[in-house]
Amino acid sequence: MTRSSVFSNEIKVIYRTAFSVLLISMHLITAAIAQQGVTPLHIAEMNAVSGAVISDDGNHIAFTVSVPADPFEENAPNQNHLYIFDVQEGTRTAYYTTGSVASIQFRPGTRSVSFLTQRPGDATRSLYEVPLHGGEAKKIFSFARNILSYTWHSDGNHIAFTAFEEAERSSSPLPYQAEVFEENQANRKGYITNVARENHEPHRMQVDGSIYMIEWSPDGSQLAVSAAPTPGVDDSFMAQQVFIVDYRTREITAEINNRGKLGQITWSPDGQRLALRAAANINDPIDGRILIVSARGGVPQIIDEDFEGKYEQIRWSGDYELQFLASESTSSVLGTIEMNGSNKNIQLRADEHAISSFSVANNGDIAFVASSPQHPSEVFFLEAESSSPERKTFHNEWLNNVELGRQVVVSYEARDGEFTIDGMLIYPLGYEEGTSVPLITVVHGGPEAHYSNGWLTAYSIPGQMAAAKGYAVFYPNYRGSTGRGIDFIFSSQADLAGKEFDDIVDGVDYLIERGIADPDRIGVTGGSYGGYASAWMSTYYSDRFAAAVMFVGISNNLSKWGTSDIPEELYLVHSRERMWESDRKWLDYLKRSPIYWVDRAETPILIMHGAEDTRVHPAQSLELFRHLKVRRPDVPARLVWYPGEGHGNSRAASKLDYNIRMLQWFDTYLMTGDRTAEMPHWDPPIPVRE
Repeated sequence: MTRSSVFSNEIKVIYRTAFSVLLISMHLITAAIAQQGVTPLHIAEMNAVSGAVISDDGNHIAFTVSVPADPFEENAPNQNHLYIFDVQEGTRTAYYTTGSVASIQFRPGTRSVSFLTQRPGDATRSLYEVPLHGGEAKKIFSFARNILSYTWHSDGNHIAFTAFEEAERSSSPLPYQAEVFEENQANRKGYITNVARENHEPHRMQVDGSIYMIEWSPDGSQLAVSAAPTPGVDDSFMAQQVFIVDYRTREITAEINNRGKLGQITWSPDGQRLALRAAANINDPIDGRILIVSARGGVPQIIDEDFEGKYEQIRWSGDYELQFLASESTSSVLGTIEMNGSNKNIQLRADEHAISSFSVANNGDIAFVASSPQHPSEVFFLEAESSSPERKTFHNEWLNNVELGRQVVVSYEARDGEFTIDGMLIYPLGYEEGTSVPLITVVHGGPEAHYSNGWLTAYSIPGQMAAAKGYAVFYPNYRGSTGRGIDFIFSSQADLAGKEFDDIVDGVDYLIERGIADPDRIGVTGGSYGGYASAWMSTYYSDRFAAAVMFVGISNNLSKWGTSDIPEELYLVHSRERMWESDRKWLDYLKRSPIYWVDRAETPILIMHGAEDTRVHPAQSLELFRHLKVRRPDVPARLVWYPGEGHGNSRAASKLDYNIRMLQWFDTYLMTGDRTAEMPHWDPPIPVRE
């Protein structure tokens, strides 16, 4: 060997060593950044305020905190714990944390808070109350079956409540019982009782079908009740009708001829009218409009029809005025409007808070629940006539010790020029302007939903966890999303996977053009309709996406129609046509299915699904997986079932498992940009708490 060749080899060794040191240094830097950012274990222990109600005098706010189970100890759902915030003292006190509560309300005429729970020893979910001055929670009413919902009469003694009727039982002598699909389903029935009288027998309302909402009139003489013909999910979405029921006879005295989705009923203070938060018509995908109708019956009339937003919650603030919470694109708005749609007044516009609910005291003070890009949902307090809310609760202390990626609202033009599309972008930690980075596109479900500019990280939403690893994360509100008015949400109907999903790709192109997204490292994930998008991007648009994680998603629109529990909703507010109406339509529906385009597939895809899902049957995931394995066996694909889970994971351990697998898949294929990389081991390493 010549001296020059030895020298050359020595140089090569030096370069290899230097490069190895550089890689190790980069790995350590990346690890350090990850330690400074949000991790899956953070999300696994994340608390969030799930509801809040303010007392009539404005002195107390009762609120619930959603607390996860320890995923290393049990696979259980979150529990809602009850707390009281004293507005004057500025103190927070735990009132019930030994179980999960629901439907917190201040009992009229008393200084107590009521709620539903099932304590050890209880046969059913029952009604409890706890004094504001503290003390042991006391059971005040139980029923033969679980109480599903309740509402107080103004006298503080009577309640109207719902519970399933007793289901008919099989008389078969066989040592097993078959399940007869969609037969012998118990209806939800409405009852009235006096909880102040011991052993008072509840009176059943004379309303056919399945009852969902009940609201007392201000004087307590009548009730507004919504009922659907059957207890089926499809009917609950599309066929609830409002009836007026007499308190004494429990019989129907008037009918409201509403059609379409229904989300809320509320009485005017004088008892003359009802306001409905409902659909504009039978084809409206959402219950986000305001309709007014006489309490004597009739056809509801929509107000503020041209509003380019979505009404999320309403209440009467006077005989002729309503107070509302609305979504306007990525922002939240609190305001008032006259019942004829005039004199709209904005009390608070929150561009960097996502408000989920509000409650108003008699003096006009408001308590509301909101998240922000910096924190999950907390309680806020807004004094009457003020425009500066104060945050009153502070959960998740770990947030004080981590860095967050910068979150901004982005807007871009759709390729057809018909709409401007809005969304959010989270930059990776330490992002340097002009640097192209891997991008995860997160597609919301529905499609009748939207992302607001609040906290955007959860077990199935990579958000700040991905930002800590060096990814940018993009949340597009494509056409068909809520918060943009009637025309925008109707624009995606009868065009499954068409312009709506093109909008998503247009957003990716916009971020590429800005130099933020690396065109060779674009990923996608989402659940339900977002899972449909993930499957579409990994087949039809596969050349654009380097990795995909599909959750409870759609792969075959033909079989989807025959296996989902919402076939009428699919027709009325999504497809607007029946696929069996002509031979051509069968093929059209197949061509809007990801399985049809599997021959294009190059994108490594992780498919995950709840084994008990009735909304999108698990077979949808199995179909795509089988097609990939047979037609594109070289494309990395994995299918994961979650036993006991439905349309989304609800339990602690299955949530953490999903989270770990999702991030591992993106790290393997998206961060590297290597579509041919070996699949990670089927049994992912679970991080250990320090």
